[in-house]
Amino acid sequence: MSFCILNLKILGFKLLILLRNDIIKLMIKAQLFKKLENGQVKCLLCSHYCKIESGKLGICRVRKNISGELYSLNSDKIISMSSDPIEKKPLYHFLPASISYSIAAMGCNFSCDFCQNHSISMINNTNEIYGKKFLPDDIIKNALEYKAKSIAYTYTEPIIYYELMKETAKSAKAEGLKNIMVTNGFLSNEAIDSLIYEIDAVNIDIKAFSDDFYRQYCRGKLEPVLNTIKRMKEANIHIEITTLLINGKNDKEEEIKALIEFILQTDPEIPWHISKFYPMYKFNKYEATDIESIYKIVELAKEMGLQYVYSGNIQNNKYSNTLCPNCETTLIERSGYFTKIIDLHKGKCIRCNKKIKGIWSD
Repeated sequence: MSFCILNLKILGFKLLILLRNDIIKLMIKAQLFKKLENGQVKCLLCSHYCKIESGKLGICRVRKNISGELYSLNSDKIISMSSDPIEKKPLYHFLPASISYSIAAMGCNFSCDFCQNHSISMINNTNEIYGKKFLPDDIIKNALEYKAKSIAYTYTEPIIYYELMKETAKSAKAEGLKNIMVTNGFLSNEAIDSLIYEIDAVNIDIKAFSDDFYRQYCRGKLEPVLNTIKRMKEANIHIEITTLLINGKNDKEEEIKALIEFILQTDPEIPWHISKFYPMYKFNKYEATDIESIYKIVELAKEMGLQYVYSGNIQNNKYSNTLCPNCETTLIERSGYFTKIIDLHKGKCIRCNKKIKGIWSD
């Protein structure tokens, strides 16, 4: 009798192993990682460079070490899909007035206390990773049906669903679609190098020009973000930068001037969007950004030499139009997400013939 029970236990154990192996086969094996000793792995996806023990998760909580192999827990789970005006990314100098088909999977490699999309970016355990499976061909088909000119990887941090983004972007290019990342910029050099042939444009957040701010409120660091901007600039990827301005947190004059100087040194023609903060997540008791403080920074940036500076998240926006930096003619007029091209033709100002930095046709 005991012999039969033992055999049943052994059989049950074998069945569990087979079931576990079948489950692993259905999971998406991560790219960009390195095996280490004692079953550890080193994730090469972002600048955290997490060393992960077997059975454990990375900081993003969507990468898991299973028996010395790294797996993605979210690259087959799309949580959001939408047809957006490209100005919503925001991108003002990249195919204006076009549609960008936008997707996201849950998760982030930051934990920003002021996150505007915290309901889909913050994950406490793997049971919270929701979403529906869409293959890259499904995403591309949807984008084409909506007459989109691009696919945007956005809403959450796209680098943490790298496998889905990479495969989709590669296939999208073959269909004539552009690819856009809206990112916190905390990428590894390995990830940047692997994406430069697929990604056409990025909007990169500079949360603040303070490493202390990044460490305290985002659980990240500033320098890797600046590195990403420099490397993508060198790769000729179209770049726009966004800063969510929070009064009393990231608006010190010396820090703002240092941020402007960084953009100037990188390229004075990089568009910079200064967006209004609204109370959200752990910053739900802070006041919304004073609009006049945003306008003052826009004016300061222009005085210091930035060519294209915009205010965002504001109704009746004073600084949403694109002006020629040479003759100040209004080239593109914007009201909310409605965009009208006025005096821009083939990337040049009709009035003075100045070439305007951007990608204006597909």
